[in-house]
Amino acid sequence: MLTQRTKDVVKATAPVLAEHGLPIIKRFYTRLFDAHPELRNVFNMAHQDQGQQQQALARAVYAYAENIENPASLAAVLKNIANKHASLDVRPEHYPIVGEHLLGAIKDVLGDAANDEIISAWAQAYGNLADLLMGMESELRENSTQRLGGWTGWRNFVVKEKRQESSVITSFVLEPSDGQPVVNFEPGQYISVAVDVPSLHLQQIRQYSLSDMPNGHSYRISVKREHGDASRPPGYVSSLLHDHLNVGDEVKLAAPYGTFYIDVDATTPIVLISGGVGLTPMVSMLKRAIQDPQRQVVFVHGARNGAVHAMRDRLRQTSAMYANFKAVVYYESPLPGDIAGRDYDRSGFVKLDELRELILLPNADYYICGPIPFMRLQHDALRAMDVPESRIHYEVFGPDLFEE
Repeated sequence: MLTQRTKDVVKATAPVLAEHGLPIIKRFYTRLFDAHPELRNVFNMAHQDQGQQQQALARAVYAYAENIENPASLAAVLKNIANKHASLDVRPEHYPIVGEHLLGAIKDVLGDAANDEIISAWAQAYGNLADLLMGMESELRENSTQRLGGWTGWRNFVVKEKRQESSVITSFVLEPSDGQPVVNFEPGQYISVAVDVPSLHLQQIRQYSLSDMPNGHSYRISVKREHGDASRPPGYVSSLLHDHLNVGDEVKLAAPYGTFYIDVDATTPIVLISGGVGLTPMVSMLKRAIQDPQRQVVFVHGARNGAVHAMRDRLRQTSAMYANFKAVVYYESPLPGDIAGRDYDRSGFVKLDELRELILLPNADYYICGPIPFMRLQHDALRAMDVPESRIHYEVFGPDLFEE
């Protein structure tokens, strides 16, 4: 238990750490990788290069300090972090290493301003946070191993099918190399894929939503090729998967985790709202939800055009087969060959206020996935229509926090 004095010191010094947050976190990563270069195999080096990981960690540290009197208010955030850590195979032995270099970075940047009492208070606060996360992660790993087909750490899988879904999205069907069952998952969860990236001389890990319903023997992921632009390089892992991972090749997978999924036992309506490759967890949710043909499901999707719209035909076929399923597709910039009414329903960006009569269903839950600016817009649009916050669910991949 943290003493009140410790909490007071942490709260009092939180603004100072927030002011110097980015230099502290940059120094932390420098120290960490200098002392433990093997941990580069765990961290997303593309996000390191772009500074996203550093900014996200700085915000997270400050958020914890702000809420140290009431850590329960961060329960949802901590649950999400614990799931991601379990998926990345973060282990208890990693926490003392991170703590040592985080505290060292605070001392390096703040100098004499970080006196012994301040460092001691933050050490206790970090230890408390680490204990919370380690306990949650241990429970997640135990739950996985106790279920049929479950495992912890990494397991070898072989590519059984590779299918191009659009000009930028390819699906991979993966089965375990040992031929044994795989643990089922909640529709909307993700798996981690670990591959060696020759250009970095490192292993890199990426998390991809499962894009099919559970079947007990295989997983499907649908991966967008990240081309990059002037501000960021092409995706190391997505390019490797698209260009070099073929049928018969092996990859390492972690078991499914994640907090973004539908309640499969509920009968209340669900509204799925996606942009771009954000449709992948929605497809899994949709396929599971329509197992109950009486359940109302609405799918609103936004894509740039038909060339990049994945799984278009399957969505239309499902819409034609189930009376309680409705789909609305927006194309931001339709191509000359894209036909309204066949390929898409509306042009321009997704505008939920145009769809009030369709999406405002009694006791509905709303699920959003896509680029962060897209999710913010849809979240705000739902709140403007008086949808309760508790009914809005979203998925964020990478280090970014939904609310800055």
